[in-house]
Amino acid sequence: MKYIFKFPDIGEGLDEGTIVEWHVQKGQQIKLGETLATMETDKVVAEIPSSKDGIITAVYGKVGEIIHVGDAMVEIEIEGVDGEKAVAENNVEVVEEEGAGVVGTLEVAGNSAVMSASHEGVEGAAETVSKSRKALATPVARAMAKDMGIDINQVKGSGPAGRVMKDDINNFSPQKYSNQSVALQQSTGIEYPIEVEPMSQMRKTIAKNMIQSKQKAAHMSLFEEVEISELDRVRKKFKQEFADKGSKLTYLSFVVKATALALKKFKSLNSEMDMDNGNMLYKKYYNIGIAVDTEKGLVVPVIRHADQLSIFEISEKITEFSEKARTGKLTMEEMKDGTFTITSYGSIGGLFAVPVINYPQAGILGVGRISQQPIVKNNELAIGLMLPLSLAVDHRIADGGETARFINQVMAYLAEPVSLIMG
Repeated sequence: MKYIFKFPDIGEGLDEGTIVEWHVQKGQQIKLGETLATMETDKVVAEIPSSKDGIITAVYGKVGEIIHVGDAMVEIEIEGVDGEKAVAENNVEVVEEEGAGVVGTLEVAGNSAVMSASHEGVEGAAETVSKSRKALATPVARAMAKDMGIDINQVKGSGPAGRVMKDDINNFSPQKYSNQSVALQQSTGIEYPIEVEPMSQMRKTIAKNMIQSKQKAAHMSLFEEVEISELDRVRKKFKQEFADKGSKLTYLSFVVKATALALKKFKSLNSEMDMDNGNMLYKKYYNIGIAVDTEKGLVVPVIRHADQLSIFEISEKITEFSEKARTGKLTMEEMKDGTFTITSYGSIGGLFAVPVINYPQAGILGVGRISQQPIVKNNELAIGLMLPLSLAVDHRIADGGETARFINQVMAYLAEPVSLIMG
């Protein structure tokens, strides 16, 4: 029996991925759990294992192509299993197409698979999902659509239950787009060159999440500066000791610890709203997300239980996550369950910013560029090392007074770093 393995839903609301590498080819023997392909999603690079033993009889898609959850990836010949038994055991149906014979079996997803996790609780999500439906199609039709550059989800199917057949692909005439450089002809007659590049999975999700945050949260921002000469002295004292143990001691390690401890004192900043049930969810765990800049976009690994970790342990986590983020090796588990986010753009440039909240979290702290400035200390003019902070909160959750007291507590910890181990 021929079995069609489809790109599975690997969680976190992901509905598409890019083929990075094939680990199998036609005619190859495959066993349960062995890797079929490496896929890049908007968050991670993941290996996709086979769910069956058998022989690969067809591979759908080329390296660099985008496929959606539910699209056929490979066709597997399963020995010793007849079609009726496969239908009974795997909730699959045999699909026939005139002139092509039996092309295999397609898994049938239940209605619960229509809405991804990222759409739950979002107003208008049902309408969005309906408009961006995933077409039910035969493997032959999907292969033809990919070869012809057609988005199969836009094709109206004429087969059973609206299934897209090969004739539907042949009769479809979409507008053609080129990924090569194009030129716009302006009224002046001058041509302006434009390079067209498909958006990455990561960039699509960043755009979606930013819009969702702005639409769903009432953003309020607060800006402050803290003098950190003592913190700088402590960091320099222990910097080499940390380096000898393979960890890079940065200012961010102290900011993470200070934030986690401050969140324990101001619960609104470590909460989220459950509008559907009219509840506030105050979280008694403190998982700090760290925004990491990569060539492909922003990712946010999470330091779990940061309040319970030492500065050294936090430093180790930051070093580990930074390396994994830049090499595309972060796992889904390492980016889940954050309760508050820190974005440190100061190492690149910029003093203050208005960071966008990582919805549905209640707040995000921006860390700017450290600089020396003249300050008044003990009624005398001195040189101070100033760290700019930008705090954005969901004003539905946190009032102005609590927001100010929270950032004051963070600043107090950073100004006197010994307090981070005294409380």
